[in-house]
Amino acid sequence: MLSGAILAEILATTSMKYSDGFSKLWPSLATGAGYLIAFALLAQTLKTVSVGTAYAIWAGAGTALIAVIGMLFLGEAATAAKVIGVLLVVAGVIVLNLGGAH
Repeated sequence: MLSGAILAEILATTSMKYSDGFSKLWPSLATGAGYLIAFALLAQTLKTVSVGTAYAIWAGAGTALIAVIGMLFLGEAATAAKVIGVLLVVAGVIVLNLGGAH
């Protein structure tokens, strides 16, 4: 469920980029649908996973993956600061999970 929520959020955010400020119909609809699916799957995840753990993984993975997608496919600069930032986000999620969030 959580992996699906992350994937839906990534697809929604990427679609938002292509919606041109919500002026293009199909990417705009994909954005809305993606976020609805992401939140629905995240809500299901919260039945069995603590909110802190689930949200940290969802937000952290989504942030890191969107940054990588931007750098690899959307022409955004892959600066040292961005790469370090992505690594810090991933490290933060790992530390939160190792901290025993229940």
